[in-house]
Amino acid sequence: MINTNNYKKITEVAQINKAQLVAVTKTRPQEAVQELYKLGQRIMGENRVQEMVEKQANLPADIAWHLIGHLQTNKVKYIAPFVAMIHAVDSIKLLQEIDKRAKESNRVIPCLLQFHIAQEDSKYGLHILEAQTVLGDRSLRELKNVRIAGVMGMATNTDDQAQIQREFQNLKEIFDTLQAQYFADSPEFKEISMGMSGDYELALQEGSTMIRVGSKLYE
Repeated sequence: MINTNNYKKITEVAQINKAQLVAVTKTRPQEAVQELYKLGQRIMGENRVQEMVEKQANLPADIAWHLIGHLQTNKVKYIAPFVAMIHAVDSIKLLQEIDKRAKESNRVIPCLLQFHIAQEDSKYGLHILEAQTVLGDRSLRELKNVRIAGVMGMATNTDDQAQIQREFQNLKEIFDTLQAQYFADSPEFKEISMGMSGDYELALQEGSTMIRVGSKLYE
């Protein structure tokens, strides 16, 4: 079910680049997650809240579950008690809801701001000016149960490697800008979540600290 050779190669490349692998397990059976777990993988990524909740209840408790898909505010309450990181935050409203639900569970939830870097309208995400508005919002200072830990983005689904590289460079520049403006004294703002099965090596070259790989693990 899992391509062990591919898994070992990807984890080795990630480690060399001092990055973490988020093994994307969406739509995959719990047996696949167990197999990854036996290989030593502990960070799993899911797109859908319901699927994540079901798997979390039936799989080892030390798995760190990352929500990597679009998140609606009315679904936050279901994952707040256990989610290790939320990758796709794109509004102050969502941050406020995550803070509220995290407080109920006596937790602090790390979040990544999602940016629209692709040449595709179907992708979600902020632009730099929108992010600066969010980070400059006074109400953000009142949120004690969320921690903005970095940025996330998805490149265009294209064979044009130069375009993908430019988009990853753009996200790295956004990260550097926000770090300098808002997080100069915050070492926890350190993650750049970019790179998937088809482009993770390019993403690592451009500074990714977290790659989200799915299909490559199962080939």
